[in-house]
Amino acid sequence: MTASSASGKRRQPSLSQLRAFAAVAEHLHFRDAAAAIGMSQPALSGAVSALEEILGVTLLERTTRKVLLSPAGERLAVRAKAVLDEVGALLEEAEAVRAPFTGVLRLGVIPTVAPYLLPTVLGLVHERYPHLDLQVHEEQTASLVEGLQSGRLDLLLLAVPLGVPGVTELPLFDEDFVLVTPPDHRLGGREGIPREALRELNLLLLDEGHCLRDQALDICREAGREDAPVSTTAAGLSTLVQLVAGGLGCTLLPRTALKVETTRGSRLRTGYFAAPAPSRRIAFAMRAGAARGAEYEELAAALREELRPLPVRVLEA
Repeated sequence: MTASSASGKRRQPSLSQLRAFAAVAEHLHFRDAAAAIGMSQPALSGAVSALEEILGVTLLERTTRKVLLSPAGERLAVRAKAVLDEVGALLEEAEAVRAPFTGVLRLGVIPTVAPYLLPTVLGLVHERYPHLDLQVHEEQTASLVEGLQSGRLDLLLLAVPLGVPGVTELPLFDEDFVLVTPPDHRLGGREGIPREALRELNLLLLDEGHCLRDQALDICREAGREDAPVSTTAAGLSTLVQLVAGGLGCTLLPRTALKVETTRGSRLRTGYFAAPAPSRRIAFAMRAGAARGAEYEELAAALREELRPLPVRVLEA
């Protein structure tokens, strides 16, 4: 048998043995050490002897009157205490993890939701879940889904349906799209706009990769438009709105973005579609069978209540 294989089968000290030795090293008295850790004196003495046998060193110098640490015992007592401290920290961390709404929650959010809903989300977490370490990651949908599947992210806030196997969606609300136009546009300020009006509009969209772009294209197709409705695109809704204000065309905005984006300039008007207006659904998404699934469902229920003042149709669980 080689030395490496022999060492691989070497007996390991138990936590009980290390605890007994650490107690003796602290009290230098078997009776006091045994009382401190709730162990009988014979059991404590046997545990220390067994540890000495496993380690192959003498830890204590025993006399009839007192107990002294050997030179090896003095060195290893420091190590034993460090091991026990780390085990205690492990148990404390496990207890914290078991407690609901504690530890880290890595939330992924799409850019067309983050600026408009995060104030509500962050306010809710701060008020109701103060021990939750919420870490926010703003990314496009494909990147968020990859992060959820790989374990890089825990929970997503985005537009659905995703249609991704192994991902459970927790619907939060539906919101309508509105038409944002330059001030002199014929549809600006109108209500009851038919979807068919989208067939002839110069519609400005977000860059490829944004789910809001895909949703707008789907709305155009449903309205009977087959050609590409756009020659100018933008990386974000703020830029898109500025392009509209500059007279380059019209765009579609979700209702939650309307107040933030259209108050940045006066050269904009808003038109509302006839019912049923084109809309999108926003939801939490988590891995199916997630260990913290019950927490995410509770968070979704709490967020639905917080969202009721917004111009959305809150969904029931």
